[in-house]
Amino acid sequence: MDCKKITKQSVEKFLQDKTYKHLDIKCALIDMDGTLYNSMINHTAAWYRMMTELGVKCDRDEFYEYEGMTGAQTINVLFQRAFGKTATDDEVKELYHKKTLYFQELPKAGIMPGAEKMLEILAQNGIKRVLVTGSGQASLLDRLQKDFPGVFTRENMITSKDVTHGKPSPEPYLKGLEIAGVKPNEAIVIENAPLGIKSGADAGIFTVGITTGPIKSEKMLQAGANILYNSMEEFSNDLQNLIKATKEI
Repeated sequence: MDCKKITKQSVEKFLQDKTYKHLDIKCALIDMDGTLYNSMINHTAAWYRMMTELGVKCDRDEFYEYEGMTGAQTINVLFQRAFGKTATDDEVKELYHKKTLYFQELPKAGIMPGAEKMLEILAQNGIKRVLVTGSGQASLLDRLQKDFPGVFTRENMITSKDVTHGKPSPEPYLKGLEIAGVKPNEAIVIENAPLGIKSGADAGIFTVGITTGPIKSEKMLQAGANILYNSMEEFSNDLQNLIKATKEI
């Protein structure tokens, strides 16, 4: 397989589909859970524990499908299915707090292999790095400065607290473009979940899909991924090729 050729073809197809003249990457809009941190296994465990204690029938792996939603959205998906109604604001607050406590009881999520290399390559190419996450999980957000010093500040971060509609709405990534001061053809999205991929694609941005969980590649592509990698390490190893491809077209 000629990875360089596939990468260049993916960029060419994106430009053709969007009728953009060029893709000039000035900013990378980066998801957090399952992308920077190997944290989804803990999130799914915490959601599953909280919901089953509430009497809601669910499957742990289904929470991978909801990745990118705000906590309120996730709770209401399950409430609508189980009880035929949405949760009250007080119920959302209480349940998300309980889920957060369960998450904090679990072993600390590690940095995703390849994430640090990705951030370094982006910096070396003068590409701004902006976090766009559906999470409001303070225990992870507070770690960003320690684990990735100087990369993410509150000014270059979109979290669940900054949006009305979480992923798959394009709102999070449109707001990411706004705070970065760039146009859709001046950014890329780096995502690991279908809802986040759809959010980025619907915002008109070249969207990189990275498989770091049990979700099948087909779902990532159906959601709108312009190119797909099997791991963050694979992506970080090809990132320079992707950047180079955009300059050659």
